Amino acid sequence: MQTVTADVVVVGSGMGGGTTAWALARRGIDVLVVERGEAIPREAANLSPREVFINKRYKPAETWLDGAGRPFHPGVHYVVGGNTKVYGASLPRFRESDFGRIEHHEGVSPEWPFSYADLEPYYLQAEQLYRVHGATGEDPSEPWRSEPYPYPAVPHEPYVADLAQRLRGAGVTPSPTSMGIDLRPSGACIRCRTCDGFPCAFDAKGDAETCALGPAMATGRVRLLTGVRVRRICTDTSPGAVSHLEAEGPDGPLRILADRYVVAAGAANSAALLLASGNADHPGGLANSSDLVGRNFMMHNNAHIACMDLDRRNDVVFQKTLQVNDWYHDGGDGKPLGTLQLLGKVQGIMMKSWATRVPLAALDVFASRSVELLVMTEDLPRPDNRVTLAADGTITVTRRAAGTSTHAALLRRAKRLMRRAGYDVIGVQPFDISMNSHMCGTLVAGVDPRRSVLDPYCRAHDVENLWVLDSSFFPSSAAMNPALTIAAQALRAVAESALGG
Repeated sequence: MQTVTADVVVVGSGMGGGTTAWALARRGIDVLVVERGEAIPREAANLSPREVFINKRYKPAETWLDGAGRPFHPGVHYVVGGNTKVYGASLPRFRESDFGRIEHHEGVSPEWPFSYADLEPYYLQAEQLYRVHGATGEDPSEPWRSEPYPYPAVPHEPYVADLAQRLRGAGVTPSPTSMGIDLRPSGACIRCRTCDGFPCAFDAKGDAETCALGPAMATGRVRLLTGVRVRRICTDTSPGAVSHLEAEGPDGPLRILADRYVVAAGAANSAALLLASGNADHPGGLANSSDLVGRNFMMHNNAHIACMDLDRRNDVVFQKTLQVNDWYHDGGDGKPLGTLQLLGKVQGIMMKSWATRVPLAALDVFASRSVELLVMTEDLPRPDNRVTLAADGTITVTRRAAGTSTHAALLRRAKRLMRRAGYDVIGVQPFDISMNSHMCGTLVAGVDPRRSVLDPYCRAHDVENLWVLDSSFFPSSAAMNPALTIAAQALRAVAESALGG
């Protein structure tokens, strides 16, 4: 069996893993990043809606089970850079209130073990690292900042600027979206129509490979193993410390040794790995004395809406520059609703991936006159919503969404808003369990080891040299895109805990 060693091993190369590797490299630490997938090649298919959305070229041929035992294909990507390679690059901060206890219509969003103020310096660093463009003073929900955005907001194209005026006339205050794209004076971004949902053919998206892992490897302190899947985290020499990892690669089994270990495989896969690593000392799964490994699974309550103006064509190319957060903190009854965000411009062939029975010609007509938004509200943690393993090791996700009444209320409000703004036809695509790109909460962080899996720096309570740095640690989902918060916490853990040496 081949043996590979490093000071720190990082499992996963997405937002958490890539950012962690970058931060460790800056401290002169020898890092090995282990990624089960390969790098996405730069090829014509990067720009093809049919290849990306219909043929699902970059998605794994993997099946999970839902709580009823029904199979589904998960919305994950096993590639270098993880899901950030195809995300929409929306990189907002969570709001200050998101770190506290919040009463919702259907329950409580719990307090985090650290505050917005604790994370704020690392939000700044993450925004620099991922080239975040934004503006302050327009979003009624925005949190305080100690410094301005590193780059100005992405300008609206004329169609979106007109939409912003329509929305103001309808009584809300649209604001620029925080975007991680390379629009610096010498930047690579050409603001094309194949960004949201596509791998960037120009390395202009603020993804983990381009902005973090690549620069980290350039220092000579970070190595990358691809095509290697970690199967078990072992504690052979002491129940309170990882001794090694067991993995499989293209050339057979590997034994991976380090002083410190970071798991950043995503909320479902990280929990599954800990569950698969149970032994006599950890019979319920590694780091699971609280019985919370895999529990409190959350994913945002999301829907796409496509709004058609019969009298006007939408000629926009880069659409994802506007959001509406008027009801983020309060929908009028003291309870929060969520956010509305423009999506990247959806083409007819992309709609075909969902509206399979509608002729493509009809979808092309609809898309030529539609604008698309994401309606996002918070899920709430429930212990019975969980990741488990079937007898053959297949990941099983059991979920009964919490906060559905809140989501329905925001969806109704979004439809009324868009009709007041002049849109005649509105189509809705609700998210199901397969569209789970904002998974979180399965290895929750907290102060009390009886009520959490990880400490406030994401080190496992039960295993002294193991950290988990992806969205698994989230005590709540908030109602904002999670990627920047993952990156900021990774930077904080390296800077302030024993992980950084």
